[in-house]
Amino acid sequence: MQFWLRWLALAEFALLAVSSLVAVMEPFTTVAIYATLTRDMERGKQRRIAAKSTKMSFLVLSFFALAGQIIFKVFNITVAAFEIAGGILLIAVALRMLNPKKEELPSDEARDITFVPLVFPLTAGPGEITAVMLLISSAQSLLEASFVFVGIAAGIIISYVGMRYAAKMLKLLGDEGLKVISAFMAIIVLAMAVQFVISGITEAFAQNPSLSL
Repeated sequence: MQFWLRWLALAEFALLAVSSLVAVMEPFTTVAIYATLTRDMERGKQRRIAAKSTKMSFLVLSFFALAGQIIFKVFNITVAAFEIAGGILLIAVALRMLNPKKEELPSDEARDITFVPLVFPLTAGPGEITAVMLLISSAQSLLEASFVFVGIAAGIIISYVGMRYAAKMLKLLGDEGLKVISAFMAIIVLAMAVQFVISGITEAFAQNPSLSL
């Protein structure tokens, strides 16, 4: 009986880890933003960005799953600070999406979106980092902890597959459809950025009541 109870608990934790991490990563949002930001790039560069961003996301989330608590304590960083930083970065991305300009830098340098915003704060942002840290801390065994990495991989694989086929989706939309989608996604990104900042400030005040007036 105890054997089956242990396996049931393991299955419940596995389902929780995978489903919660896929949900918090919001891979379809990442794919939509990726498609908008890379629509004018050559196919080879699009694929390189998709592959590189997913590898970096897995490494970042795995690192924080294993050492996140230590890093936060050593550098005295809070999740609220991470959320505010992520929001500021997303605001810059949203403004660039709303007002696209030709950069003076070579395209490879000017349009490198691999880490910002695809890795941080979209795929491996404050919410995802907090989720993996909480799940790892609640794991009762190495086997349970391994499903946290399975959940990370699942969310990232969904994002990668979506990014690989994003170009085909854009072709179906046409020029006018692209303009509408680009404007819509820019507004969504800006809203996400503002929400990050609001959440970070709210959490900071909640953790430090003395900051309030």
